[in-house]
Amino acid sequence: MSTPETPEEPKSAADDAPAEGAQVSEAETELDVPAEGAQVSEAEAELAAQRLERERIERRKAERQGPITAGTALSGTAADLLAAVRAVESGEKPPATVFEEAGPAPRRPAPEPARRAPVVSQGPAAPAEGTVGEVREVLAQGGAPAALAAPAASVLGEGAARVLRDDPWQLLRVPGVRPEQADGFARALLGGETGPADERRGRAVTVWLLEQAAPAGHTVLEMAALTEALGRQGVPAPEDAVRDAIAEGDVLVFQDGLGDAGEDGGEGQGAESEEQPVQVLVGLERCALAEESLTDGLARLINSVPKQDGAGEDWERAAAAAEGSAGELIRAVAGHGLVLHTGGEAALAEPAALLDAAHAMGLRAWAATHGPVGRARFADQVDGPGVATVAGLLSGAEGPGRDPEGALALDLLVVLDAPQLDVETGALLTESLPDGARLVLSGDPGVLWSVGPGRVFADLLAVRACPQIASRRPDPGPLGELVSGIGVGELLQVEAPGKEVVIVPVRDAGEAVHRTVQLVVDSVPRAIGVPADETQVITPGHGGAVGTRVLNAALKERLNPGPGRFGGFDPGDRVAYSPAPGRTLPGRVVGADGEGLRLDCAGERIVVPRERVEQSVRHGWALTAHQAVGSRWPAAVVVLPGDAVPALSRPWIYTAFSRADRHLSVVHGVDQALPRAVAEVTAKPRTTRLPVLLAPQLPTTPA
Repeated sequence: MSTPETPEEPKSAADDAPAEGAQVSEAETELDVPAEGAQVSEAEAELAAQRLERERIERRKAERQGPITAGTALSGTAADLLAAVRAVESGEKPPATVFEEAGPAPRRPAPEPARRAPVVSQGPAAPAEGTVGEVREVLAQGGAPAALAAPAASVLGEGAARVLRDDPWQLLRVPGVRPEQADGFARALLGGETGPADERRGRAVTVWLLEQAAPAGHTVLEMAALTEALGRQGVPAPEDAVRDAIAEGDVLVFQDGLGDAGEDGGEGQGAESEEQPVQVLVGLERCALAEESLTDGLARLINSVPKQDGAGEDWERAAAAAEGSAGELIRAVAGHGLVLHTGGEAALAEPAALLDAAHAMGLRAWAATHGPVGRARFADQVDGPGVATVAGLLSGAEGPGRDPEGALALDLLVVLDAPQLDVETGALLTESLPDGARLVLSGDPGVLWSVGPGRVFADLLAVRACPQIASRRPDPGPLGELVSGIGVGELLQVEAPGKEVVIVPVRDAGEAVHRTVQLVVDSVPRAIGVPADETQVITPGHGGAVGTRVLNAALKERLNPGPGRFGGFDPGDRVAYSPAPGRTLPGRVVGADGEGLRLDCAGERIVVPRERVEQSVRHGWALTAHQAVGSRWPAAVVVLPGDAVPALSRPWIYTAFSRADRHLSVVHGVDQALPRAVAEVTAKPRTTRLPVLLAPQLPTTPA
C-alpha cells in the first residue's frame, strides 16, 4: 500500500453487533416502522416478510406428525427424546423408535410449497393498554425498568403478567435482557424460593442462548457447546437443563450422522451405517423449520427442469454475444433451475448481461439486492426495469407481484449479495418461486456472512449441488488489486499513483479520532475530490474510545452541529436506520413531528415513531462493516485502533476495504496484527444443517 499521508481516525474494537462466529453473542434489538399512507416502505417490507415466515412456521408446526427420517428433527414423546439424547451421550445405540435408520431411504421429491398472497404490513399490533399496565406492575415489584412493559407484553401476549409471575425468567424473551438481569428480577419476585438450580431458569437460559446463537449465524448448536455455554451462565446441571427444555417443547433435538453429507452419495449404508457416529444438535423450532423449508425449495429447483420459455438457440445466441464468464452464466441458467455465481464488484456486469438477455427473450426477469443502495447501483447496469430489494420483493412493495397461486410472477430471479441470505429469508424466496422458474444466487464469497441464522451461500458452494460460475472479471486498479490479495490471504503493497490507497498511522485513540475527522472533512475532499457526504467511515464496533458513537459525535460536531432536539438528531444528520436485525438503510434526517423522526433513505421517505428511534436509528457518518455490507461509496475511511485486534479477520478486512470505489484511507493503529489477520484469521465456523439436509435430495451421480 502507498506511503502515509494525512491521517484518519480508528473506531473501537467492539465487535459488530451481532458478531460473526461460533461464539454465542447478544444481538442488538432493532425495530421496524409502521406504514405511512399508501406507500409501502423498506421497513414494512421487512415486517411483511417476517410475518409471512411466522405464519409458515405455525402452519408447519400443525403439520408435524408421524416419524421423521434420520437427519431431520426428531419427534415423538418427550421420553423418547430424552432417552435418545442420553443414549448418544453415553455411547450406546440410540433407541430404534427415535433414531432408526433402516437403510438408504429413497430420495423424496421436494414438496410443492404452500402458496399465499402477500401481506402488506401495517406495523406490529400494539399490546392492549391493560396488558401493558399489568406487566408494568409486575416489573415494578421485581425492580425491572417500566420501559420493558410494552415489549414484554408484545412478546408474551395477553397473559404476560401471569407468565412473569409464574416464571420470572421468561423476561429473557424480551430483546436486550440478559440472564443476570432476569436473575435479579426473579429474586425480587420469588425471594428465597429461587436459585441457580431452578429448572425454570435452566430452560429459559437454554432458549436464550439459542436465541443469541441465531443472529451469530448458527441454526443449531452442538450439545457440548450448548452445555458449556450454560455452565458459563451458572446453570449447575447443564445437561438436565437441556433435557428439560426438550421435554417442555421449548427447543428441538436432532441427530445427524457425521458422514451424512459425505461423498458416498448414499451408498454403503445399512449395517455399517448403524455404527456411524452421530452428533446431537439442539435448535429453535423457527430456525429448524426454516432450514428444512429452504432445503425443500432448493431441492425442487435443483431437480426440476426449467420452463422452456426460450428456444435453445435464443439462449445460445445470447451466450455467444456475451463476454467470457457472462456467456458461461447464461448457458448454465438456460439448462438449470439453480445456479451459483461468484465475483466482486466488476462481476456484477455478468448478472446484468443475463438479465438483459432474459428481457430480450421476453422472460419475466428480476434481480433483488440486499438493500436500496445496491439496488440503485445495479439498476444503472441494466437496460430497463427489473431490480428490487429482497424485502420489497417478498412483501410485494416492489417487483412483479404475485400470480393467482401466490407465487412471484417471474421466470428468472437473480439474487445479488447472496452471502447476506439467512435461512429464514432464503426459505421465503424459494417458497415464492413458481414451478419452472430459475434462481441465480450471486455474490462475493469473501465478504462477511449474514447477520442471521445460516450461511446459505457458503453451504451451497461447499455442497456443489448445482453449476457454479466463477467470474473472471477482477476489480480494476490498485483498490481491486489490494482487495483481491486480501481475498486469498495476502496484504499486498500496491502502487497507488493516484492516491487510491493511503495509510495513516496513529499512536492512540485520541489521534485516531482527530485524523479520521481531518480526513473526512478536509483531506479527502481537497486531495481526492470526494465530498464528505460521499465518504463513509467504517470501524470494528459501536463502543469504545474510537467506536461509531465517538466518531459520529465528532463528525456531527464538524459537519452538522446542532442540539439534537429530535431524540439526539437534527435535520441533515446522516443516519443508519435498522428496520430489522441485519438490515441497515443509510439515510438522512429530513425532519420530525408528532408522528416521529422523518428520514430519507435512498429516496424513500420513512417515519420512525419516537419510541423506536433510540433502538433503531444511529448516526451514520461512521458504520460497522456489517452495517456497510451491500453498499459502496466513492471514498471509505477504515479505522483500525489498537484495541481492534480481537475483532479483525480476513472477511471483516475484505468487507471494509472493498466498500471504497475510488479512494481508501486506512487509519492504522494495529501494527502487524493487520497482515496477520488477513493471512490467518478466517471466518469463524457456523453450525448449520443445510448440507446434511440437502444431500439425500440431490440427484445421484452414476458410477
